[in-house]
Amino acid sequence: MAFTAKDVAALRAKTGCGMMDCKKALDASGGDMDKAMDVLREKGLAAATKKAGRIAAEGISYVELNDAGNIGVVIEVNAETDFVAKNAEFKNFVKTCADTVMEQNPADLKALLACKASGSDQTVDALLKEKILKIGENIKIRRFRRMEGVLGGYIHGDGKIGVLTKFDTSAEIAAKPEFQEYAKNVCMQIAAIPPQYLNENSVPADVVEHEKGILKQQIMESGKPAAIADKIVTGRLKKFFKEICLVDQLYIKDDKATVQGYTNQIGKQLGGAIQIVDYVRFEKGEGIEKRQENFADEVKSMIK
Repeated sequence: MAFTAKDVAALRAKTGCGMMDCKKALDASGGDMDKAMDVLREKGLAAATKKAGRIAAEGISYVELNDAGNIGVVIEVNAETDFVAKNAEFKNFVKTCADTVMEQNPADLKALLACKASGSDQTVDALLKEKILKIGENIKIRRFRRMEGVLGGYIHGDGKIGVLTKFDTSAEIAAKPEFQEYAKNVCMQIAAIPPQYLNENSVPADVVEHEKGILKQQIMESGKPAAIADKIVTGRLKKFFKEICLVDQLYIKDDKATVQGYTNQIGKQLGGAIQIVDYVRFEKGEGIEKRQENFADEVKSMIK
C-alpha cells in the first residue's frame, strides 16, 4: 500500500514521533496507518529497553490537589537531563501520571504502569515508552504517594522538591484562607528543613537508643561521671528531636516558635484545633548517583 507525505505528517500528528521514524514505520507496515502505530509502539519498547540502564537523576517532583482539596498526589518522574525536565511534553506526561494516581489510586508503581492513563486509551506503561522514543532519553516514574483528607501542597524550585502534608482539623477551619496559608507555610518548612520524622513518638526506639549511646559516650569521654551523664543525655536528646522531628523544629518564619507552637497559634486564631498528622517530601534525584561528566574529555573524543 503506497503512502504520501500527508500520511507521514498524519502519523506524526497522532504519535508525536519524528518524521523519519514515522516514514520508516509506514515503510515497514506497507502504508497501513494502524500497523505503523504498532511499529512505533514496538520501537518505543525497544528504545525503553535500550535506555533503561542509563542514569535518570533529573526530572521533577510534582504535587497536585483536586478542586475540593481533599485528595492529593506527590510524584517524582526522572529524566536524564535538566533540559528535558523543563520540556512541556515531559511536564504534561508527569501531570498525566499524577492525574492517573489521583483518579485510580494504584497500589504501587507496577499497578500504576498497568493503569489506563488519564485522558488516554493507552496504559501508563505504553505512554511512557512512547515518550522515551519521542524525547530520546531514559524516563522513569520513580515514586508517588496519594493522600486523602485535609491537605496542603507545595512545589519548590519548579519541581526540585514536592511536599504533600495532611492535617486533622474541622472542615470549617480547613476552608478558611488563613488555614490555606498556614498549610503552605508548613509545606515550605518541610521543603526547607527536611525532617526525618513527624514527632518524637514516630522516632523508632532503636534510633533513640543509638543516639543515646553516642551522646553518653561523648559525655563520659569528656570526664563527666556516669550519674550526671544520664541527665545530660536527656537534655541533649531534646535538641536531637528538634533537629529531626517536624513539630519540634524551629519555625523558619519565626525562630522563637516551634512548628507545633505555630500550629497551636493558628488553631487558636481560627477557633479550633489543628494537628499535623502526615507528610511526604520528594526531592528530585535524591539518593540517585548522578553521572559524572568531564567536558574536556567529551570535546577531545569528538575531535578524535
